[in-house]
Amino acid sequence: MAKKVVATLKTASGKDWAKVIRAVKSEKTGAYTFKEEMVPVDKVQDYIATGVK
Repeated sequence: MAKKVVATLKTASGKDWAKVIRAVKSEKTGAYTFKEEMVPVDKVQDYIATGVK
């Protein structure tokens, strides 16, 4: 029987992480693409507001 691999989003320092998915509109084609970032939970609101970590 195979072992199940479980991914965790916690580091040794104990900081929790969140995956933030943002829709970005291309200036060239007008199509939307999605950018995924791993951001510390305490920085999510700052990332959403400014677009940078």
